[in-house]
Amino acid sequence: MDSAASEKSIIALDHWLQSPAGAYVRAFEQACLDELTADIFGFNALQIGVPQLDALAASRMPNKWQAAIRTSTANELAFAASGQQIAVALDFEELPFASHSIDLVVLPHVLEFASEPHQVLREVERVLIPEGQLIICGFNPASLWGMRQGVGKVTRNGYLPASGEFISMPRLKDWLKLLNLGVSRSHFGCYAPPCRTAHWLSRFSMMESAGRRWWPYLGAVYVVHAIKRVKGMHIIGPAWNKKTSKRPAVVPAANRE
Repeated sequence: MDSAASEKSIIALDHWLQSPAGAYVRAFEQACLDELTADIFGFNALQIGVPQLDALAASRMPNKWQAAIRTSTANELAFAASGQQIAVALDFEELPFASHSIDLVVLPHVLEFASEPHQVLREVERVLIPEGQLIICGFNPASLWGMRQGVGKVTRNGYLPASGEFISMPRLKDWLKLLNLGVSRSHFGCYAPPCRTAHWLSRFSMMESAGRRWWPYLGAVYVVHAIKRVKGMHIIGPAWNKKTSKRPAVVPAANRE
C-alpha cells in the first residue's frame, strides 16, 4: 500500500466513523481514552490521525498536538479552535517533532491503514521521551466484527473499511516489544454483533457487560497502553519511602580482616 492508497484508506475510515457503528466505536474509545490520559502527566501530548476522536480531551498536559496529513480538514481546524495545535506532515512515517520530545502519543486506528505500520511505530518511538507513553486503538480481528470482515472480503460486502489490515493483539505486542515498548495494560470493548443501524446496536447493549465477563478478549475494538523502556534506566523513589534495613551492611572483601 503506497502513501496515496494509505491516504484514501484513512478517508474511508473517516467516513465509516460517521456511521452508527462508527459512533458506537467512538463512544467506547472516548471513554477509555479519557480514563487513561487523565492520569498521564508531562508537557507534550500528540494525537496522530482520526480528528473525529478527541483523544486528548481529558489530558492535563499544557501542549497538545494533532498530527494531520498534508492539509487541514474542517474537523482538524475544529481541533485547533478547541485548543489543540495542528502539526502537518507529509505522512505519519516522518513526524515533524524532535527526538525524545513527546511525553504521550495516541494512535487511534492509524497502524491498520498505514502503508508502513512498522515505520510509523519506529517514528513514534523516536519522538517519545524515555518512559514516554503510547496508546493504540485498533480493530480486533479475533471478534465477531473480524469474522464478518473476513466474509465481506470474499463477498465484497465488508462491514469495516475494506483497505484496512487489522492487527491481532499478540502480533501488536510483538511489534512493540521489538521497540522496547512494554505493554502496561489493554482494554477490549464493543461486543455487539456487526449491525449497521443504531437501533440494532442498542438492542444488543446487554452484550457489553456479558462480553466483559465471559469473553473479554473478543471485543471488536482494543485499546493498548504501552511505555517506552530504556535499558539501564531505573526509576528511583524518594529517600523517605525506603525502609531501613535491619541486615548488617556488606563489607567489601578487601576491608575484611
